[in-house]
Amino acid sequence: MSVGDLIPWSRGGSQAPSIYRNDGMDPLLSLHRNVNRLFDEVFRGFDTPSMLGRISPNNGIWPSVEFSETDQEMRVTAEIPGLDENDVEVMLDDGVLTLRGEKKAETEDNDRQFSERYYGRFERRFSLGREVEEDKVAATFKNGVLTVTLPKITKAQANAKRIAINDSK
Repeated sequence: MSVGDLIPWSRGGSQAPSIYRNDGMDPLLSLHRNVNRLFDEVFRGFDTPSMLGRISPNNGIWPSVEFSETDQEMRVTAEIPGLDENDVEVMLDDGVLTLRGEKKAETEDNDRQFSERYYGRFERRFSLGREVEEDKVAATFKNGVLTVTLPKITKAQANAKRIAINDSK
């Protein structure tokens, strides 16, 4: 094995280095490639370098939000652990619900001579598609769960119409 086999690029040719080829490679080089692939897969979900990044480890948008609806109201529930109600902002403008949050934290330990700073923010917008009574919208925050209750106007409640599904045969 030469030193050139360990360099993951080639100086003049377009041929892949031997560590990326599968032609009877050395077991140590195979291990090296597999460890690199493992780290690539593990850190793929960490695109945003912030404490409250937009991508969660399960590759979903953060925070996770759940919608429920009855004839009288819509309810939006967001799980936002680690934040206080002062860190979260809820706005309703022209039928668009906006959830926003920001957290800043700083830790300093002079005895061990280190300091850490965390900063993260999120913003999610939802088009509600229905008219709500904006003056009766309520939001509660308890144990990291934000719940927004959006009462429907009576016209929106009355306009619901069931549509029959016909057989296409």
